[in-house]
Amino acid sequence: MQPSGDELTLRTDLAAAYRLLDHYGWSDQVFTHISTRLPSETPTFLINAYGLMPEEITASNLVTIDTEGNKVDNSDIDVNPAGFTIHSAIHAARHDAVCVMHTHTLAGMAVAALEEGLQPLNQTNMAFYNRVAYYDYEGIPLDLSVRERLVAALGDHNCMILRNHGLLTVGRSVAEAFFYMYYLNKACEIQIEAMKTGRKLITPSPSDCEFTAQQFDNPEYHNESVELVWNALRRKLDRIDDSYHR
Repeated sequence: MQPSGDELTLRTDLAAAYRLLDHYGWSDQVFTHISTRLPSETPTFLINAYGLMPEEITASNLVTIDTEGNKVDNSDIDVNPAGFTIHSAIHAARHDAVCVMHTHTLAGMAVAALEEGLQPLNQTNMAFYNRVAYYDYEGIPLDLSVRERLVAALGDHNCMILRNHGLLTVGRSVAEAFFYMYYLNKACEIQIEAMKTGRKLITPSPSDCEFTAQQFDNPEYHNESVELVWNALRRKLDRIDDSYHR
């Protein structure tokens, strides 16, 4: 069945996000997953077929699945079981979480191993000041019973560090989830690089950190930034390889 216009747009954006993930070196082989919820009466979402590398994903080979694990398109293609647990939990609980993105980047995993978590050491990091949730590690999330605890840890945040694991972002669109992930990962990279110097690190005052975070939160600034960045990224990707549209 040919997807509707809205679904085709979501499929194309999601495929683009996978290709960009690969472009930025965030791939964890076949174990990275991003999902986007479809506009349907029953909660269903798109996710990658298990076994495909991010650079192999296209708009047409994404799998449609519901929050109970049923494949809506009657496909016999598997999806990552841990990915299903994480994404189904958030899509079912957060109506605003149109897109959920989870990565195992080197910097993200490094910060996820630090007791103090993400620190406001740079202007980029301050965008996440008191705005990142934390989920304590309890094994590979294969048991569906973890979904309730995962959702409780996330709360109404858009970004979460899964301790001893990696990063997670949610957005009202694929563009927004990718925007959050790009800068959350960049903040982790900055922190790790600063810590490598072994020198005393400067942390601005709590009031300055909060003021900066509020500046980033400004809807006009945030929404325009997300749109401008995503449009530029799509143009970049089309110049590199536009086969994700297929």
